[in-house]
Amino acid sequence: MQRQIIAIIPASGVGSRMNATLPKQYMKLQGKTILEHSLALFLQHEKIQKVIVAVSQADEFYQDLAILKSDKIQIVYGGETRADSVFNALKEVNDETWVLVHDAARPCLKRSDLDKILQISDLNGGILATPVVDTMKRANTQSQIVKTEDRSTLWRALTPQFFNAGLLKKALISAFQNNETVTDEASAMELLGYAPQLVEGRSDNLKITRPEDLALAEFYLAQEGRKND
Repeated sequence: MQRQIIAIIPASGVGSRMNATLPKQYMKLQGKTILEHSLALFLQHEKIQKVIVAVSQADEFYQDLAILKSDKIQIVYGGETRADSVFNALKEVNDETWVLVHDAARPCLKRSDLDKILQISDLNGGILATPVVDTMKRANTQSQIVKTEDRSTLWRALTPQFFNAGLLKKALISAFQNNETVTDEASAMELLGYAPQLVEGRSDNLKITRPEDLALAEFYLAQEGRKND
């Protein structure tokens, strides 16, 4: 029996580090908003039945975005944190469903990476990630180096992250009850005792966080556009 798969896009952040006048997901690259680029692949994929977008209750922009009126999209209100927003979306999902959680500000995800993570069926779930290639330093509170970390077992977490909805819901509830810090869905699953699989993805699946990221994302999207011409 084919699994039901739903994508969740937490898009209620304000992107304060971008120093912009609007949330970063509504900034434009190649004539489209970052959010439109991030949503496109999930809307096109035949194995994904629905996309739930979590927006802020104070969001003044989402109603003007035509893509969000798609029959395949459901809008919910997000919360104060990413985990809250994902949990609000999970309330709309059957526990047997599998969910892909993807950052609204990752517009450069490739179909090949999405197909790779969709192959996961183990209840541990999994995430896209890339091995760390830079030298990693651990610092103290004064920003002084304490030690150089062994990077051979370090990975940089990406999205989408792919889990059974019921288990992820349980993991988030447990984290909330124990006042645990949850920075991504995998960290919640880890706290519950699961060991998500690391699926090596492309390094150009960047998250737009700072102004300089826009130019790099623009370059990656332009390169992809030339391939498709």
